Amino acid sequence: MNTISPLAFVHPEAQMGDNNVIGPFCYIDRNTVMGHNNTLMNSVTIHYGARIGSNNEFFPGASISTKPQDLKFQGEDSLCEIGDNNSIRENVTISRGTASKGVTRVGNNCLLMENMHVAHDCVLGNHLIIGNSTKFAGEVVVDDYAIISATCLIHQFCRIGGYVMFQGGSRTSQDIPPYIMAGKEPIRYAGVNIIGLRRRGFSNEQIEQIHETYRILYSKGVMAEGIAEVRRVLPSTPEIEYILNFVENSKRGIIR
Repeated sequence: MNTISPLAFVHPEAQMGDNNVIGPFCYIDRNTVMGHNNTLMNSVTIHYGARIGSNNEFFPGASISTKPQDLKFQGEDSLCEIGDNNSIRENVTISRGTASKGVTRVGNNCLLMENMHVAHDCVLGNHLIIGNSTKFAGEVVVDDYAIISATCLIHQFCRIGGYVMFQGGSRTSQDIPPYIMAGKEPIRYAGVNIIGLRRRGFSNEQIEQIHETYRILYSKGVMAEGIAEVRRVLPSTPEIEYILNFVENSKRGIIR
């Protein structure tokens, strides 16, 4: 059974599971689907096209599945998918997709802090921590276990690798490869995220191999030469292959 404040509006076509709590002044539009055990505090808006999993917590002022801030958007049907076990704090805005991809996605077990924005067609992974007032432009991709600090600006189409630590107040228009710290102005490689990797259970051997991979990559003027050198002198491990595949497939180029 759901608990819905008499001061909330839930469209009769909205689909809801069980044990959801909908606070006062919330608005849930048509063409929305919500799972179980979600809590919407006061003044949360769930717009057309939202698909929300279970066990999420939405704080006051959050606005989910908003109309994309994209002049190319022509009103096409699109979605905003939110997974499970997320904490979405005050005044977070998440747009739905456009014809480009059709969906904006947020994974599971993420903390999206106050006043941050996720634009149209972004794909956010699992176990992310995104700081206050950070802004993602359209079609940004963030891999699992990344930590992006407060007031960061991410250019459209950028990708941020897994296990990254992104310094507060930074901005990037290039891709951030996995396992590293990124910061300073202009933004650049600031070493391997050793503390973060140890907290996630990476061994000293794995961390050393990651460090050696980046030492070789960044020692070469041409990235293709660094990739070839890594493949020649280092073993093929999941971590090294992740780095090399990320670099090889980067469309915007990686930070140096």
